[in-house]
Amino acid sequence: MPMIECTLIEGYEKDTRQLLAERVTDAASSTIGAHPDQVIVTIKEVHATNYMRGRVTRTPAAAPKQPDILVREYLSAMEQRDLELAKQYLDKDFTMVFPGGVKFKKLEELILWSGKRYKSVKKSFESFDTSFNGLEATVFCSGYLEGTWLNGEAFSEIRFIDRFIVSNMKIKFQSVWNDMAESLR
Repeated sequence: MPMIECTLIEGYEKDTRQLLAERVTDAASSTIGAHPDQVIVTIKEVHATNYMRGRVTRTPAAAPKQPDILVREYLSAMEQRDLELAKQYLDKDFTMVFPGGVKFKKLEELILWSGKRYKSVKKSFESFDTSFNGLEATVFCSGYLEGTWLNGEAFSEIRFIDRFIVSNMKIKFQSVWNDMAESLR
């Protein structure tokens, strides 16, 4: 049974410590093949006066917003067509790719393109999955689309998967896959 000890400066929220322990457990399980129930993770907290780096005592920084939460907030802003809010989540070099290889750099381009396809669309989520590579995260979300076609007819239960690359608290890339074309047959 692996035992992994983490040392933190006192002050991190309980949810942050819990998430750290869960992710360390997952990393150990996937790296050495130990069942999660066999991985022991302990978190030792050190008072700030007993923690020094670079000859200076430190206090903990606020934990960053998790990538899946950023993606959810971005998608919510897009659904509400609050483009100014949605843009706050995007990296300056943001790119999105839709089925058929259609690429956009600006949200306004997407709105113009989609306005020729449907009147409205909403996503119902079934899952969010996040993986990490250093400070960069990949977030997959999947579920179903519903909305209204240009002719006023409703559509629903159209499968989708979106893949996001998140770095430095900004979305750099979005790939979209869905069955919209299949539903038009």
